[in-house]
Amino acid sequence: MTPRHPAAPAARRARLRTLAVGAALGGLLLGAAAPAVAAGPAAPRPATAARESAPATVTVIGSGSASAAPDIAVLSIGVEATRKTAQEAMAAQKTSAQALLDALRAQGIADRDIRTESLSLSPVYSQSPEGESKVTGYQAGQSFSVRVRDIDKAGQVVGAVTEATGDAGRVNGVVFDVSDPTALRAKAREAAHRNAHDKAAQHARLSGHKLGRLVSLTEGESVRPTPGTMPSAPADGGEGVPLAPGEIEEHVTVTAVYELV
Repeated sequence: MTPRHPAAPAARRARLRTLAVGAALGGLLLGAAAPAVAAGPAAPRPATAARESAPATVTVIGSGSASAAPDIAVLSIGVEATRKTAQEAMAAQKTSAQALLDALRAQGIADRDIRTESLSLSPVYSQSPEGESKVTGYQAGQSFSVRVRDIDKAGQVVGAVTEATGDAGRVNGVVFDVSDPTALRAKAREAAHRNAHDKAAQHARLSGHKLGRLVSLTEGESVRPTPGTMPSAPADGGEGVPLAPGEIEEHVTVTAVYELV
């Protein structure tokens, strides 16, 4: 009979303990990994479903205008003087500007309707036959913006100013306007809305849809008249200058987005 080795049972027990510990660790690792698999990203929704839920729209630009007779005139007038020295030029310009202001006040123009737009002093150059530039004098000028609230007197005011200032007088431009454009702009806005709606309705009909609700509306800047300009030139004297006021137009644009159903 072969004798049993005393260390065999101890070695077997050690191997069994190692296997048990390994199995336990494996179970813990598998349990920790399971939630990560369950928390994976959901499958994305098809893009076609999002497209089908969004309604079709049409974007149009509507324009509208309204006109009215002007009730004010804005004159751009001034004086200009050229002398050998800067002091002499400024003194002559000052005298002519005072004459212009006195003529305006004599025509009933209030001080609140007279505004200085610019004041200038610059050298005057001449060129010699050799091509050299030389200062031969100085030119001083002053321009005014004048609001005439009685447009029937606008030509009379221009004539009075040019008569008072003589060769120093300058007429740079005139514009007719309305003192309060609120009502005129409201009419133009209504016309722009109608134009936008009519365009959108036509697009809906042509595409086999019906016009749905208004989604958004944006108004652009309205167009207002601006003072006309012309090269500065001496104004002829006289009792009055014939002027044609015409009509003032206000233009409004809107951008509208409608649903198509």
